[in-house]
Amino acid sequence: MSILEIVGQVVIVLGGLVFLSAALGVIRFPDPYTRTSAVGTAGGIGIVLVTVGCLLVHPSVSDTIKVIAIVVLQLATSAVGSIAIARSAFITHTPMYGPAFTDLEWEEAGEHVADEWGAGIEPGGDSSEGRPD
Repeated sequence: MSILEIVGQVVIVLGGLVFLSAALGVIRFPDPYTRTSAVGTAGGIGIVLVTVGCLLVHPSVSDTIKVIAIVVLQLATSAVGSIAIARSAFITHTPMYGPAFTDLEWEEAGEHVADEWGAGIEPGGDSSEGRPD
């Protein structure tokens, strides 16, 4: 085995692990928007890693051209597909998983706010006060 083949096999395994993380994101993430983000990003990176790894295992000029075409088309269509899926979820009024609490809302509250452990924190104060170690 040459060094190029070993590197190619490692890159293929890394691509498989990226695909596995995308699958876990589809299972674990709460709404279609975050699921689409996980699949679009990890799918794009995963296919690039797998195809480049295959090229490193069996390098040739014709395969190099094919891999370049695969990478360009995958990255272009993955983004468009992810946007289309997220847009269709938005159009059908699919709810997001809870609104995020931002620092701006914290400052606008202007009152004593309890953090997730129940300890009181004044707006603009240190958020580590009252938390258990």
